[in-house]
Amino acid sequence: MKYYFFLFLFFTFFVSSSQTINLNESYLTDYLRTSQLLGEFKNDVSFTLKPFDIGKNGIEINKEIFDTEKYAPTVLSFLNGNGKIKILPIDYNIEFNSRHPYNRNNGSMIPNRGYQHILSAGIYAEIGPLSIQLKPEHLYSENIDFEGFGEGPNGHYPVIWKKRYKLWNAIDMPERFGEKSISKRLMGQSSIRLNFKGLSLGVSNENIWWGPSIRNSIMMSNQARGFKHITFNTTKPLKTKIGNFEWQVISGRLESSGYLPAGSDRQYAGTNIYVPKINQRGETDDWRYLQGYSITYSPKWVPGLSLGFIRWVQAYSALYRGKYPWMVGNPTWFPAFQNLFRKNDASSDLEAQTNQAAGVFLRWLWKDSKAEIYVDYNHNDSKFNIRDLLLDSDHSRAVTVGLQKVFKINTDNYLFSWEWTQMEQTASRLLRNAGSWYEHGWTYDGYTNEGEVLGAGIGPGSNSHYFALNRIRDKEKLGIAFEIIDQGNDFYHEAFASAHDPRRYWKDFNLHINFSKKYKQFWLSSNLMYSRSLNYQWDLDDTATPYYHPGNDVNNFHMNLKLSYLFPLVN
Repeated sequence: MKYYFFLFLFFTFFVSSSQTINLNESYLTDYLRTSQLLGEFKNDVSFTLKPFDIGKNGIEINKEIFDTEKYAPTVLSFLNGNGKIKILPIDYNIEFNSRHPYNRNNGSMIPNRGYQHILSAGIYAEIGPLSIQLKPEHLYSENIDFEGFGEGPNGHYPVIWKKRYKLWNAIDMPERFGEKSISKRLMGQSSIRLNFKGLSLGVSNENIWWGPSIRNSIMMSNQARGFKHITFNTTKPLKTKIGNFEWQVISGRLESSGYLPAGSDRQYAGTNIYVPKINQRGETDDWRYLQGYSITYSPKWVPGLSLGFIRWVQAYSALYRGKYPWMVGNPTWFPAFQNLFRKNDASSDLEAQTNQAAGVFLRWLWKDSKAEIYVDYNHNDSKFNIRDLLLDSDHSRAVTVGLQKVFKINTDNYLFSWEWTQMEQTASRLLRNAGSWYEHGWTYDGYTNEGEVLGAGIGPGSNSHYFALNRIRDKEKLGIAFEIIDQGNDFYHEAFASAHDPRRYWKDFNLHINFSKKYKQFWLSSNLMYSRSLNYQWDLDDTATPYYHPGNDVNNFHMNLKLSYLFPLVN
Protein backbone atom coordinates (compact mmCIF):
# COMPACT_ATOMS: atom_id res chain seq x y z
CA MET A 1 0.00 0.00 0.00
CA LYS A 2 2.87 2.37 0.78
CA TYR A 3 4.27 1.79 -2.72
CA TYR A 4 0.98 2.76 -4.38
CA PHE A 5 0.61 5.76 -2.11
CA PHE A 6 4.02 7.13 -3.04
CA LEU A 7 3.39 6.36 -6.73
CA PHE A 8 0.20 8.39 -6.54
CA LEU A 9 2.06 11.26 -4.91
CA PHE A 10 4.66 11.15 -7.68
CA PHE A 11 2.04 11.48 -10.37
CA THR A 12 0.13 14.12 -8.47
CA PHE A 13 3.05 16.48 -8.04
CA PHE A 14 5.09 15.89 -11.18
CA VAL A 15 2.58 15.18 -13.91
CA SER A 16 0.38 17.73 -15.61
CA SER A 17 -2.63 17.33 -17.87
CA SER A 18 -4.16 19.06 -20.86
CA GLN A 19 -7.48 19.81 -22.43
CA THR A 20 -8.34 19.76 -26.12
CA ILE A 21 -9.49 22.18 -28.80
CA ASN A 22 -12.38 20.13 -30.15
CA LEU A 23 -13.31 19.88 -33.81
CA ASN A 24 -16.45 21.97 -33.33
CA GLU A 25 -13.91 24.80 -32.95
CA SER A 26 -12.10 23.96 -36.20
CA TYR A 27 -11.50 27.66 -36.90
CA LEU A 28 -9.05 27.71 -33.96
CA THR A 29 -6.90 24.90 -35.38
CA ASP A 30 -7.16 26.55 -38.82
CA TYR A 31 -5.88 29.75 -37.23
CA LEU A 32 -2.94 27.89 -35.67
CA ARG A 33 -2.15 26.18 -39.00
CA THR A 34 -2.12 29.55 -40.75
CA SER A 35 0.09 30.94 -37.97
CA GLN A 36 2.51 28.10 -38.66
CA LEU A 37 2.66 29.07 -42.35
CA LEU A 38 3.39 32.65 -41.29
CA GLY A 39 6.29 31.42 -39.14
CA GLU A 40 4.63 32.48 -35.88
CA PHE A 41 3.93 28.96 -34.59
CA LYS A 42 6.51 26.20 -34.15
CA ASN A 43 6.86 23.93 -37.17
CA ASP A 44 7.28 20.61 -35.31
CA VAL A 45 3.49 20.13 -35.07
CA SER A 46 2.30 18.07 -38.04
CA PHE A 47 -1.42 18.96 -37.93
CA THR A 48 -2.18 15.31 -38.80
CA LEU A 49 -3.83 14.39 -35.48
CA LYS A 50 -6.80 16.26 -34.06
CA PRO A 51 -8.23 17.28 -31.63
CA PHE A 52 -5.31 19.35 -30.36
CA ASP A 53 -4.16 18.87 -26.79
CA ILE A 54 -3.13 22.15 -25.22
CA GLY A 55 -1.64 23.06 -21.87
CA LYS A 56 1.36 21.77 -19.96
CA ASN A 57 1.02 18.18 -21.18
CA GLY A 58 0.05 19.20 -24.69
CA ILE A 59 1.34 21.40 -27.46
CA GLU A 60 3.18 24.49 -26.27
CA ILE A 61 1.83 27.66 -27.84
CA ASN A 62 3.20 31.18 -27.58
CA LYS A 63 0.76 33.26 -25.54
CA GLU A 64 0.90 36.05 -28.11
CA ILE A 65 -0.46 33.60 -30.67
CA PHE A 66 -2.97 31.75 -28.51
CA ASP A 67 -3.28 32.01 -24.74
CA THR A 68 -4.43 28.59 -23.53
CA GLU A 69 -5.29 29.92 -20.06
CA LYS A 70 -7.66 32.45 -21.63
CA TYR A 71 -9.19 29.63 -23.69
CA ALA A 72 -10.09 27.71 -20.54
CA PRO A 73 -9.58 29.86 -17.43
CA THR A 74 -9.07 28.21 -14.05
CA VAL A 75 -12.00 28.78 -11.69
CA LEU A 76 -10.75 26.59 -8.82
CA SER A 77 -7.28 25.47 -7.78
CA PHE A 78 -6.51 22.98 -5.00
CA LEU A 79 -3.79 20.59 -3.76
CA ASN A 80 -1.23 23.39 -4.07
CA GLY A 81 -2.11 23.92 -7.71
CA ASN A 82 -1.91 20.24 -8.68
CA GLY A 83 -5.67 20.06 -8.93
CA LYS A 84 -7.64 22.44 -11.17
CA ILE A 85 -11.10 23.02 -12.49
CA LYS A 86 -11.41 25.03 -15.68
CA ILE A 87 -14.40 26.34 -17.56
CA LEU A 88 -14.52 25.57 -21.27
CA PRO A 89 -15.90 27.91 -23.95
CA ILE A 90 -19.58 27.96 -24.81
CA ASP A 91 -19.91 26.89 -28.45
CA TYR A 92 -22.98 27.66 -30.54
CA ASN A 93 -22.87 26.22 -34.06
CA ILE A 94 -25.72 27.02 -36.46
CA GLU A 95 -26.48 25.71 -39.94
CA PHE A 96 -29.21 26.50 -42.45
CA ASN A 97 -29.98 25.00 -45.86
CA SER A 98 -32.74 26.46 -48.01
CA ARG A 99 -33.55 23.53 -50.31
CA HIS A 100 -31.52 20.40 -49.59
CA PRO A 101 -28.68 19.37 -47.26
CA TYR A 102 -25.10 20.51 -47.61
CA ASN A 103 -23.35 18.56 -44.90
CA ARG A 104 -19.60 18.92 -44.32
CA ASN A 105 -17.47 18.20 -41.26
CA ASN A 106 -20.10 19.30 -38.77
CA GLY A 107 -19.84 16.58 -36.13
CA SER A 108 -23.15 15.71 -34.51
CA MET A 109 -25.23 17.58 -37.07
CA ILE A 110 -27.18 15.54 -39.61
CA PRO A 111 -27.99 16.01 -43.31
CA ASN A 112 -30.71 18.61 -42.83
CA ARG A 113 -32.89 21.04 -44.71
CA GLY A 114 -33.79 24.07 -42.66
CA TYR A 115 -32.25 25.14 -39.40
CA GLN A 116 -30.12 23.11 -36.98
CA HIS A 117 -27.74 23.87 -34.16
CA ILE A 118 -25.30 22.39 -31.67
CA LEU A 119 -25.07 24.10 -28.28
CA SER A 120 -22.17 22.97 -26.14
CA ALA A 121 -20.58 24.01 -22.85
CA GLY A 122 -18.54 22.25 -20.24
CA ILE A 123 -15.80 22.03 -17.67
CA TYR A 124 -12.36 20.52 -17.48
CA ALA A 125 -10.85 19.08 -14.30
CA GLU A 126 -7.45 17.65 -13.52
CA ILE A 127 -5.95 15.99 -10.47
CA GLY A 128 -2.37 15.04 -11.14
CA PRO A 129 -2.33 12.66 -14.11
CA LEU A 130 -6.12 12.37 -14.25
CA SER A 131 -8.08 14.71 -16.52
CA ILE A 132 -11.84 14.84 -17.02
CA GLN A 133 -13.36 16.85 -19.85
CA LEU A 134 -17.16 17.15 -19.84
CA LYS A 135 -18.37 18.88 -23.00
CA PRO A 136 -21.92 17.64 -23.76
CA GLU A 137 -23.91 18.84 -26.76
CA HIS A 138 -27.52 19.66 -27.48
CA LEU A 139 -28.55 19.01 -31.07
CA TYR A 140 -31.68 20.41 -32.67
CA SER A 141 -32.56 19.87 -36.34
CA GLU A 142 -35.70 21.03 -38.10
CA ASN A 143 -35.27 18.07 -40.48
CA ILE A 144 -37.65 19.49 -43.10
CA ASP A 145 -38.62 17.23 -45.98
CA PHE A 146 -36.69 17.76 -49.22
CA GLU A 147 -36.51 16.32 -52.72
CA GLY A 148 -34.60 13.07 -52.46
CA PHE A 149 -33.59 10.39 -54.92
CA GLY A 150 -36.21 9.71 -57.58
CA GLU A 151 -38.51 12.52 -56.39
CA GLY A 152 -37.64 15.05 -59.08
CA PRO A 153 -39.93 16.05 -61.95
CA ASN A 154 -38.88 13.06 -64.07
CA GLY A 155 -38.08 10.47 -61.42
CA HIS A 156 -36.17 7.24 -62.08
CA TYR A 157 -37.13 3.86 -63.56
CA PRO A 158 -37.43 0.81 -61.24
CA VAL A 159 -34.18 -0.62 -62.60
CA ILE A 160 -32.35 2.55 -61.55
CA TRP A 161 -33.82 2.26 -58.05
CA LYS A 162 -32.55 -1.31 -57.94
CA LYS A 163 -29.04 -0.17 -58.85
CA ARG A 164 -29.20 2.61 -56.27
CA TYR A 165 -29.82 -0.02 -53.63
CA LYS A 166 -26.64 -1.81 -54.60
CA LEU A 167 -24.95 0.93 -52.53
CA TRP A 168 -27.66 1.54 -49.93
CA ASN A 169 -27.82 -2.16 -49.01
CA ALA A 170 -24.11 -2.05 -48.24
CA ILE A 171 -23.98 1.11 -46.15
CA ASP A 172 -26.00 2.90 -43.47
CA MET A 173 -26.46 6.29 -45.13
CA PRO A 174 -30.11 7.48 -45.06
CA GLU A 175 -31.02 10.61 -46.99
CA ARG A 176 -33.28 11.86 -44.22
CA PHE A 177 -33.24 10.98 -40.53
CA GLY A 178 -36.92 10.34 -39.97
CA GLU A 179 -39.90 12.60 -40.66
CA LYS A 180 -39.87 14.81 -37.57
CA SER A 181 -37.64 17.45 -36.05
CA ILE A 182 -34.84 16.08 -33.87
CA SER A 183 -33.78 17.21 -30.41
CA LYS A 184 -31.06 15.22 -28.61
CA ARG A 185 -28.65 15.54 -25.72
CA LEU A 186 -25.30 13.94 -26.57
CA MET A 187 -22.02 13.14 -24.84
CA GLY A 188 -20.26 15.45 -27.28
CA GLN A 189 -16.57 16.21 -26.87
CA SER A 190 -16.06 14.49 -23.53
CA SER A 191 -13.21 12.34 -22.23
CA ILE A 192 -11.50 10.84 -19.18
CA ARG A 193 -7.73 10.38 -19.46
CA LEU A 194 -4.50 9.59 -17.67
CA ASN A 195 -1.68 11.82 -18.96
CA PHE A 196 2.05 11.52 -18.54
CA LYS A 197 4.92 13.28 -20.39
CA GLY A 198 3.19 13.72 -23.73
CA LEU A 199 1.23 10.45 -23.57
CA SER A 200 -2.46 9.96 -22.85
CA LEU A 201 -4.58 6.87 -22.14
CA GLY A 202 -8.30 7.08 -21.64
CA VAL A 203 -11.86 6.83 -22.90
CA SER A 204 -13.42 9.48 -25.10
CA ASN A 205 -16.37 10.44 -27.27
CA GLU A 206 -14.54 13.24 -29.07
CA ASN A 207 -14.51 13.62 -32.82
CA ILE A 208 -11.20 12.58 -34.42
CA TRP A 209 -9.36 13.80 -37.51
CA TRP A 210 -6.54 11.78 -39.07
CA GLY A 211 -4.25 12.95 -41.85
CA PRO A 212 -3.14 16.32 -43.28
CA SER A 213 -6.24 17.15 -45.36
CA ILE A 214 -8.25 20.26 -44.58
CA ARG A 215 -11.61 19.60 -46.29
CA ASN A 216 -11.82 15.88 -47.09
CA SER A 217 -9.99 13.51 -44.79
CA ILE A 218 -10.54 10.09 -46.32
CA MET A 219 -9.81 7.89 -43.29
CA MET A 220 -11.19 9.80 -40.27
CA SER A 221 -12.93 13.16 -39.92
CA ASN A 222 -15.71 14.90 -38.01
CA GLN A 223 -18.22 14.30 -40.79
CA ALA A 224 -20.09 11.93 -38.47
CA ARG A 225 -20.97 12.11 -34.80
CA GLY A 226 -18.22 11.21 -32.33
CA PHE A 227 -18.19 7.62 -31.08
CA LYS A 228 -17.18 5.95 -27.83
CA HIS A 229 -13.59 4.78 -27.95
CA ILE A 230 -10.53 3.88 -25.93
CA THR A 231 -7.54 5.94 -26.99
CA PHE A 232 -3.80 5.79 -26.47
CA ASN A 233 -2.21 8.82 -28.08
CA THR A 234 0.50 11.43 -27.93
CA THR A 235 -0.52 14.89 -26.79
CA LYS A 236 2.48 16.58 -28.42
CA PRO A 237 5.31 15.53 -30.75
CA LEU A 238 7.63 13.10 -28.97
CA LYS A 239 11.24 14.02 -29.74
CA THR A 240 13.81 11.29 -30.48
CA LYS A 241 17.30 11.19 -32.00
CA ILE A 242 15.84 10.45 -35.43
CA GLY A 243 12.92 12.89 -35.33
CA ASN A 244 9.46 13.39 -33.85
CA PHE A 245 6.62 10.91 -33.51
CA GLU A 246 2.87 11.44 -33.06
CA TRP A 247 0.27 8.71 -32.91
CA GLN A 248 -3.19 7.62 -31.87
CA VAL A 249 -4.44 4.06 -31.34
CA ILE A 250 -8.18 3.57 -30.82
CA SER A 251 -10.69 0.81 -30.17
CA GLY A 252 -14.26 1.99 -30.49
CA ARG A 253 -17.93 1.20 -30.89
CA LEU A 254 -19.85 2.28 -34.01
CA GLU A 255 -23.65 2.42 -34.08
CA SER A 256 -26.26 2.26 -36.81
CA SER A 257 -28.68 5.13 -37.45
CA GLY A 258 -31.90 3.14 -37.17
CA TYR A 259 -33.35 4.91 -40.23
CA LEU A 260 -34.26 3.32 -43.56
CA PRO A 261 -33.15 4.61 -46.96
CA ALA A 262 -35.64 6.27 -49.27
CA GLY A 263 -38.04 4.00 -51.15
CA SER A 264 -37.41 1.00 -48.91
CA ASP A 265 -40.86 -0.38 -49.80
CA ARG A 266 -40.15 -0.49 -53.56
CA GLN A 267 -39.88 -3.70 -55.55
CA TYR A 268 -38.18 -4.79 -58.74
CA ALA A 269 -39.46 -7.83 -60.64
CA GLY A 270 -41.57 -8.74 -57.62
CA THR A 271 -38.63 -8.65 -55.17
CA ASN A 272 -37.99 -6.08 -52.47
CA ILE A 273 -34.98 -3.95 -53.39
CA TYR A 274 -34.24 -3.15 -49.74
CA VAL A 275 -32.40 -5.88 -47.86
CA PRO A 276 -32.49 -5.50 -44.03
CA LYS A 277 -29.06 -5.16 -42.49
CA ILE A 278 -29.10 -8.53 -40.76
CA ASN A 279 -25.79 -9.99 -39.74
CA GLN A 280 -25.00 -13.67 -39.49
CA ARG A 281 -26.70 -13.92 -36.07
CA GLY A 282 -30.00 -13.06 -37.73
CA GLU A 283 -30.29 -9.85 -35.75
CA THR A 284 -30.43 -6.25 -36.88
CA ASP A 285 -28.60 -3.18 -35.69
CA ASP A 286 -25.60 -4.98 -34.23
CA TRP A 287 -22.93 -2.50 -33.23
CA ARG A 288 -19.50 -2.66 -34.86
CA TYR A 289 -16.08 -2.90 -33.30
CA LEU A 290 -13.54 -0.49 -34.84
CA GLN A 291 -9.83 -0.73 -34.19
CA GLY A 292 -7.26 1.47 -35.89
CA TYR A 293 -4.33 3.80 -35.60
CA SER A 294 -2.59 6.75 -37.18
CA ILE A 295 1.15 7.36 -36.77
CA THR A 296 3.17 10.34 -37.97
CA TYR A 297 6.95 10.54 -38.27
CA SER A 298 8.77 13.84 -38.85
CA PRO A 299 12.41 13.08 -39.76
CA LYS A 300 15.05 15.15 -38.04
CA TRP A 301 17.01 15.76 -41.26
CA VAL A 302 14.14 17.24 -43.33
CA PRO A 303 12.54 20.20 -41.51
CA GLY A 304 8.81 20.52 -42.05
CA LEU A 305 8.32 17.03 -43.53
CA SER A 306 5.77 14.68 -41.93
CA LEU A 307 5.11 11.12 -43.11
CA GLY A 308 2.32 8.93 -41.86
CA PHE A 309 0.45 5.65 -42.00
CA ILE A 310 -3.20 4.95 -41.14
CA ARG A 311 -5.07 1.69 -40.87
CA TRP A 312 -8.45 0.69 -39.51
CA VAL A 313 -10.44 -2.55 -39.34
CA GLN A 314 -14.10 -2.98 -38.36
CA ALA A 315 -16.47 -5.91 -37.92
CA TYR A 316 -19.78 -6.63 -36.25
CA SER A 317 -19.41 -7.22 -32.53
CA ALA A 318 -21.03 -10.63 -32.89
CA LEU A 319 -17.80 -11.84 -34.45
CA TYR A 320 -16.01 -11.08 -31.18
CA ARG A 321 -18.70 -12.60 -29.01
CA GLY A 322 -18.51 -16.05 -30.59
CA LYS A 323 -21.84 -15.82 -32.42
CA TYR A 324 -20.45 -17.30 -35.64
CA PRO A 325 -19.98 -20.98 -34.66
CA TRP A 326 -19.10 -21.96 -38.21
CA MET A 327 -16.23 -19.49 -38.38
CA VAL A 328 -12.72 -20.88 -38.91
CA GLY A 329 -10.18 -18.93 -36.85
CA ASN A 330 -10.51 -16.52 -33.94
CA PRO A 331 -10.62 -12.74 -34.34
CA THR A 332 -8.07 -10.54 -32.61
CA TRP A 333 -8.90 -7.40 -30.67
CA PHE A 334 -6.04 -5.62 -32.45
CA PRO A 335 -6.67 -6.56 -36.10
CA ALA A 336 -5.19 -3.29 -37.44
CA PHE A 337 -1.76 -4.49 -36.34
CA GLN A 338 -1.99 -7.83 -38.15
CA ASN A 339 -2.27 -9.22 -41.66
CA LEU A 340 -1.81 -6.20 -43.86
CA PHE A 341 -2.12 -8.53 -46.88
CA ARG A 342 -4.83 -11.13 -47.43
CA LYS A 343 -2.33 -13.92 -48.11
CA ASN A 344 -1.52 -13.87 -44.40
CA ASP A 345 -5.11 -14.29 -43.22
CA ALA A 346 -5.63 -17.49 -41.30
CA SER A 347 -9.16 -17.82 -42.62
CA SER A 348 -10.79 -16.42 -45.74
CA ASP A 349 -14.14 -16.56 -43.89
CA LEU A 350 -12.75 -14.44 -41.10
CA GLU A 351 -11.23 -11.96 -43.54
CA ALA A 352 -14.56 -11.63 -45.39
CA GLN A 353 -16.34 -10.52 -42.22
CA THR A 354 -14.04 -7.56 -41.69
CA ASN A 355 -13.96 -4.23 -43.46
CA GLN A 356 -10.60 -2.50 -43.56
CA ALA A 357 -8.58 0.25 -45.18
CA ALA A 358 -5.00 1.48 -45.07
CA GLY A 359 -3.19 4.51 -46.39
CA VAL A 360 -0.16 6.76 -46.29
CA PHE A 361 0.08 10.53 -46.10
CA LEU A 362 2.60 13.32 -46.43
CA ARG A 363 2.71 16.93 -45.35
CA TRP A 364 5.66 19.17 -46.20
CA LEU A 365 5.86 22.63 -44.73
CA TRP A 366 8.26 25.08 -46.37
CA LYS A 367 8.79 27.68 -43.69
CA ASP A 368 10.83 30.13 -45.78
CA SER A 369 8.30 30.00 -48.62
CA LYS A 370 5.31 30.15 -46.26
CA ALA A 371 3.79 27.22 -48.12
CA GLU A 372 2.81 23.61 -47.64
CA ILE A 373 1.77 20.62 -49.75
CA TYR A 374 0.01 17.48 -48.56
CA VAL A 375 -1.04 14.13 -49.98
CA ASP A 376 -3.43 11.55 -48.50
CA TYR A 377 -3.34 8.22 -50.44
CA ASN A 378 -5.46 5.27 -49.32
CA HIS A 379 -6.65 1.80 -50.35
CA ASN A 380 -10.04 0.37 -49.46
CA ASP A 381 -9.85 -3.23 -48.25
CA SER A 382 -6.62 -5.18 -48.34
CA LYS A 383 -4.34 -6.27 -51.17
CA PHE A 384 -3.44 -9.92 -51.66
CA ASN A 385 0.31 -9.27 -51.41
CA ILE A 386 2.96 -6.70 -52.29
CA ARG A 387 2.91 -7.83 -55.95
CA ASP A 388 -0.81 -7.11 -56.14
CA LEU A 389 -0.17 -3.65 -54.67
CA LEU A 390 2.52 -2.87 -57.25
CA LEU A 391 0.67 -4.25 -60.29
CA ASP A 392 -2.77 -2.75 -59.60
CA SER A 393 -2.05 0.21 -57.35
CA ASP A 394 -5.06 2.17 -58.65
CA HIS A 395 -7.51 -0.50 -57.55
CA SER A 396 -9.82 0.76 -54.76
CA ARG A 397 -7.68 3.83 -54.12
CA ALA A 398 -8.82 7.25 -52.98
CA VAL A 399 -6.62 10.31 -52.82
CA THR A 400 -6.57 13.89 -51.57
CA VAL A 401 -3.92 16.37 -52.69
CA GLY A 402 -3.65 19.95 -51.46
CA LEU A 403 -1.46 22.99 -51.09
CA GLN A 404 -1.47 26.29 -49.23
CA LYS A 405 0.62 29.39 -49.83
CA VAL A 406 0.82 32.72 -48.03
CA PHE A 407 1.84 35.77 -50.01
CA LYS A 408 1.77 39.48 -49.31
CA ILE A 409 0.00 42.28 -51.18
CA ASN A 410 0.90 45.70 -49.78
CA THR A 411 0.71 45.19 -46.00
CA ASP A 412 -1.79 42.33 -45.95
CA ASN A 413 -1.13 38.59 -46.01
CA TYR A 414 -3.24 36.43 -48.33
CA LEU A 415 -3.69 32.68 -48.07
CA PHE A 416 -4.32 30.63 -51.22
CA SER A 417 -5.67 27.10 -50.66
CA TRP A 418 -6.40 24.28 -53.09
CA GLU A 419 -7.57 20.75 -52.39
CA TRP A 420 -8.56 17.96 -54.77
CA THR A 421 -10.17 14.70 -53.71
CA GLN A 422 -11.05 11.67 -55.82
CA MET A 423 -13.24 9.00 -54.25
CA GLU A 424 -14.54 7.68 -57.59
CA GLN A 425 -13.27 4.31 -58.70
CA THR A 426 -10.51 4.35 -61.29
CA ALA A 427 -10.40 2.49 -64.62
CA SER A 428 -9.30 -0.58 -62.65
CA ARG A 429 -12.99 -1.19 -61.95
CA LEU A 430 -13.46 -2.37 -65.57
CA LEU A 431 -11.59 -5.56 -64.69
CA ARG A 432 -11.96 -5.65 -60.92
CA ASN A 433 -14.87 -3.79 -59.38
CA ALA A 434 -14.02 -2.73 -55.86
CA GLY A 435 -17.30 -1.09 -54.98
CA SER A 436 -17.50 2.42 -53.57
CA TRP A 437 -15.51 3.60 -50.61
CA TYR A 438 -17.12 3.10 -47.19
CA GLU A 439 -19.55 0.37 -48.37
CA HIS A 440 -18.97 -3.32 -47.64
CA GLY A 441 -20.48 -6.62 -48.74
CA TRP A 442 -20.54 -8.19 -45.24
CA THR A 443 -20.33 -5.23 -42.88
CA TYR A 444 -23.61 -3.92 -44.23
CA ASP A 445 -23.54 -0.64 -42.30
CA GLY A 446 -20.32 0.35 -44.01
CA TYR A 447 -17.73 2.69 -42.53
CA THR A 448 -20.26 4.89 -40.76
CA ASN A 449 -21.43 5.98 -37.37
CA GLU A 450 -25.12 6.69 -36.80
CA GLY A 451 -25.78 7.09 -40.50
CA GLU A 452 -22.86 9.23 -41.68
CA VAL A 453 -19.50 8.28 -43.12
CA LEU A 454 -16.47 8.65 -40.87
CA GLY A 455 -14.28 9.89 -43.71
CA ALA A 456 -14.63 12.38 -46.57
CA GLY A 457 -17.81 14.44 -46.43
CA ILE A 458 -18.39 14.32 -50.19
CA GLY A 459 -19.31 10.66 -49.74
CA PRO A 460 -18.84 7.42 -51.68
CA GLY A 461 -17.89 7.66 -55.33
CA SER A 462 -17.62 11.46 -55.38
CA ASN A 463 -14.86 13.91 -56.33
CA SER A 464 -14.19 17.53 -55.42
CA HIS A 465 -12.08 20.55 -56.25
CA TYR A 466 -11.80 23.39 -53.74
CA PHE A 467 -10.10 26.77 -54.29
CA ALA A 468 -9.96 29.51 -51.66
CA LEU A 469 -8.35 32.93 -51.24
CA ASN A 470 -8.40 34.58 -47.82
CA ARG A 471 -7.01 37.84 -46.46
CA ILE A 472 -5.27 37.33 -43.10
CA ARG A 473 -5.09 40.08 -40.46
CA ASP A 474 -4.05 38.90 -37.01
CA LYS A 475 -7.05 36.91 -35.73
CA GLU A 476 -9.25 37.85 -38.67
CA LYS A 477 -9.82 35.99 -41.95
CA LEU A 478 -11.97 37.11 -44.89
CA GLY A 479 -12.17 35.38 -48.24
CA ILE A 480 -13.98 33.56 -51.01
CA ALA A 481 -13.89 29.98 -52.19
CA PHE A 482 -15.11 28.01 -55.18
CA GLU A 483 -15.96 24.32 -54.97
CA ILE A 484 -16.88 21.76 -57.63
CA ILE A 485 -18.32 18.41 -56.55
CA ASP A 486 -19.01 15.38 -58.75
CA GLN A 487 -21.76 13.67 -56.80
CA GLY A 488 -21.76 9.86 -56.70
CA ASN A 489 -19.98 9.09 -59.97
CA ASP A 490 -19.64 5.42 -58.97
CA PHE A 491 -23.42 5.12 -58.87
CA TYR A 492 -23.78 7.09 -62.11
CA HIS A 493 -21.53 4.66 -64.00
CA GLU A 494 -23.32 1.69 -62.45
CA ALA A 495 -26.78 2.98 -63.31
CA PHE A 496 -26.37 4.72 -66.66
CA ALA A 497 -23.29 3.36 -68.41
CA SER A 498 -25.37 0.80 -70.31
CA ALA A 499 -27.42 3.66 -71.80
CA HIS A 500 -24.22 5.45 -72.96
CA ASP A 501 -25.74 8.73 -71.74
CA PRO A 502 -23.13 11.33 -70.66
CA ARG A 503 -25.69 14.09 -69.97
CA ARG A 504 -26.99 13.39 -66.49
CA TYR A 505 -23.94 13.69 -64.24
CA TRP A 506 -24.92 15.40 -60.96
CA LYS A 507 -22.51 18.27 -60.43
CA ASP A 508 -22.51 21.00 -57.78
CA PHE A 509 -20.89 24.41 -58.27
CA ASN A 510 -20.54 26.14 -54.90
CA LEU A 511 -19.47 29.72 -54.20
CA HIS A 512 -18.41 30.42 -50.59
CA ILE A 513 -17.82 33.61 -48.60
CA ASN A 514 -15.83 32.96 -45.40
CA PHE A 515 -15.23 35.19 -42.41
CA SER A 516 -13.72 34.60 -38.97
CA LYS A 517 -12.63 37.00 -36.26
CA LYS A 518 -11.81 37.19 -32.57
CA TYR A 519 -13.45 40.11 -30.75
CA LYS A 520 -12.81 40.39 -27.01
CA GLN A 521 -14.23 37.19 -25.47
CA PHE A 522 -15.83 35.97 -28.70
CA TRP A 523 -14.60 33.89 -31.64
CA LEU A 524 -16.81 34.10 -34.72
CA SER A 525 -16.56 31.96 -37.83
CA SER A 526 -19.05 32.03 -40.69
CA ASN A 527 -19.57 30.55 -44.14
CA LEU A 528 -22.20 31.66 -46.65
CA MET A 529 -22.59 29.53 -49.76
CA TYR A 530 -24.61 29.61 -52.95
CA SER A 531 -24.89 26.26 -54.72
CA ARG A 532 -26.01 25.52 -58.26
CA SER A 533 -26.69 21.82 -58.82
CA LEU A 534 -26.90 20.53 -62.37
CA ASN A 535 -29.01 17.38 -62.79
CA TYR A 536 -29.77 17.21 -59.07
CA GLN A 537 -30.22 13.53 -58.06
CA TRP A 538 -29.12 12.59 -61.62
CA ASP A 539 -32.56 13.67 -62.87
CA LEU A 540 -32.85 14.49 -66.59
CA ASP A 541 -35.80 14.80 -68.97
CA ASP A 542 -34.87 12.22 -71.63
CA THR A 543 -37.44 13.52 -74.10
CA ALA A 544 -36.31 17.15 -74.18
CA THR A 545 -34.29 18.79 -76.96
CA PRO A 546 -31.60 19.76 -77.83
CA TYR A 547 -29.36 16.87 -76.83
CA TYR A 548 -27.56 18.83 -74.06
CA HIS A 549 -30.50 20.44 -72.34
CA PRO A 550 -31.13 21.53 -68.74
CA GLY A 551 -32.07 18.77 -66.38
CA ASN A 552 -33.29 19.14 -62.81
CA ASP A 553 -31.09 22.18 -62.05
CA VAL A 554 -31.67 23.64 -58.59
CA ASN A 555 -30.30 26.30 -56.25
CA ASN A 556 -29.45 26.01 -52.57
CA PHE A 557 -28.35 28.59 -50.02
CA HIS A 558 -26.24 27.40 -47.12
CA MET A 559 -25.22 29.24 -43.98
CA ASN A 560 -22.89 28.06 -41.21
CA LEU A 561 -22.15 30.17 -38.14
CA LYS A 562 -19.87 29.21 -35.26
CA LEU A 563 -19.73 31.41 -32.18
CA SER A 564 -17.62 30.68 -29.12
CA TYR A 565 -17.63 32.61 -25.88
CA LEU A 566 -14.41 32.36 -23.86
CA PHE A 567 -14.93 33.14 -20.20
CA PRO A 568 -12.71 35.92 -18.76
CA LEU A 569 -9.89 35.08 -16.40
CA VAL A 570 -10.81 34.78 -12.75
CA ASN A 571 -8.75 37.08 -10.51
